[in-house]
Amino acid sequence: MLPDIQRLGHKDSGMFFLFAGPCVIEGEDMAFRIAEKCVGITDKLGIPYVFKGSFKKANRSRIDSFTGIGDEKALKILDKVRTGFGIPVVTDIHSPEDAEMAAGYVDVLQIPAFLCRQTDLLVAAAKTGKFVNIKKGQFLSPQAMAFAVQKVKDAGNGRVAVTERGTTFGYQDLIVDFRGIPEMQHIGVPVILDATHSLQQPNQTRGVTGGMPGMIETIARAGIAAGADGLFVETHEDPSVAKSDGANMLKLDLLEGLLTKLVAIRNAINGF
Repeated sequence: MLPDIQRLGHKDSGMFFLFAGPCVIEGEDMAFRIAEKCVGITDKLGIPYVFKGSFKKANRSRIDSFTGIGDEKALKILDKVRTGFGIPVVTDIHSPEDAEMAAGYVDVLQIPAFLCRQTDLLVAAAKTGKFVNIKKGQFLSPQAMAFAVQKVKDAGNGRVAVTERGTTFGYQDLIVDFRGIPEMQHIGVPVILDATHSLQQPNQTRGVTGGMPGMIETIARAGIAAGADGLFVETHEDPSVAKSDGANMLKLDLLEGLLTKLVAIRNAINGF
């Protein structure tokens, strides 16, 4: 069963929750190894955990970029992770048709940042009854996310969160304005900080997005200190060979050390 994300990470519940996993499902063995590692770490640290993996990637810079291993094949792997480890899973959707298809396999439907204003997509996700995580567009103010959230609620689904993932800063960089975390919490939904996509360096001349993974800990620590309800981290055993977004992913071996520090920060804030 999906943990009640509406309660997780808030001041009265103590700990932040975690969305973590590979950018895209590359295969079953890879997904299970990453999930097993993440489950072991989060169980040890007492962090509520949701496995993340995209079943396909639609937003690519170049036509020859990797988009996935096949929709149904990847969704079935997500379902196997879900049932095999007894954990909820989250995946991205890109069209109203994706919403209905993916809802049969996952617990959380995630709206990519570039699509956060797409009314038909938000309504379709809402009508599945699944939890909906909306990533804030790189081009939007935090306050503007109230309208995206309201679309989901007006479609009859109050189970929604928003994710901060940086704001466009020039042509090839993003910046995180941490004021956006409490500002979006005023909307009345959990706010997640994406500590990996926030460090993307898009629009590179070679057509492959860059990143600054060495800054993941800095961004994550600041987000937890600012009161984020949840943390989003894409992680891979070897980001250098990842088929998507390797330039800004966290090496899996570094995840436990990072989360240990973040738990200490959250406990200090809560006075534990």
